Amino acid sequence: MANKEFKVPPVAFPSAGNPGGAAPNIQQRRMPTPPFQPNSGIPFMSFDIGSATTSTSSGPIYTGPSMGGGGSANFDDEEPLLDELGIHPDQIWSKIRSVLNPFRVNHTVHKDSDLSGPILLYMAFCLFQLLAGKIQFGVILGWIVVSSIFLYFVFNMLAGRTGNLDLHTCTSVVGYCMLPVVIFSALSLFLPIDGVIRLSVAAIFVLWATKASTGLVVSLADGGDEHRGLIAYASFLIYTLFSLLVIF
Repeated sequence: MANKEFKVPPVAFPSAGNPGGAAPNIQQRRMPTPPFQPNSGIPFMSFDIGSATTSTSSGPIYTGPSMGGGGSANFDDEEPLLDELGIHPDQIWSKIRSVLNPFRVNHTVHKDSDLSGPILLYMAFCLFQLLAGKIQFGVILGWIVVSSIFLYFVFNMLAGRTGNLDLHTCTSVVGYCMLPVVIFSALSLFLPIDGVIRLSVAAIFVLWATKASTGLVVSLADGGDEHRGLIAYASFLIYTLFSLLVIF
């Protein structure tokens, strides 16, 4: 059997001793291209990590306000917290002290009406009732609102167009004149539950609150002196209602 011969084409290798000769099949090395930047005009669209690192590390992230600078916070010029909230303890004490003497009520301190003192007296009344075993927070608050609206409508219907008693002032007067009822609530903790003594003490404090409330309403509103008797009757009903919460 005859052997088959395969014809292999000759392979030519480049000469290693010719440094100047360039190899025909060797590709040239490409230069690296810069990072992709879709829009170099927009800083936050840049993907150049190196430049971003340099820009962020060039300065501190946060610098606190200088103590000696003009833009530093000066807490000495700030008003007290109670004044910002509209709570003036001296004014509240002056109004409470004026109610202590029902025959000489200083109505000038009540011209600037507020609700801080009435809320304080309301909480004190609720506290004394709670010590007596009566949970009446919602009842007392509801009766204060209804009583203020009741006295407001009574006076304005009596005074007509000349009446200038607003609801805010009326609520302040009713709240501050609750002081005798609050004192009676505190004393009732030491009085017998049933008896003439308890009713007599309640009548004294109701008359005290009625006198103070009538004097303030007449002094603060125009035309109230003509209807003093009806205003006193309305005030008497209001504080009798609160005293019944203490008695029963």
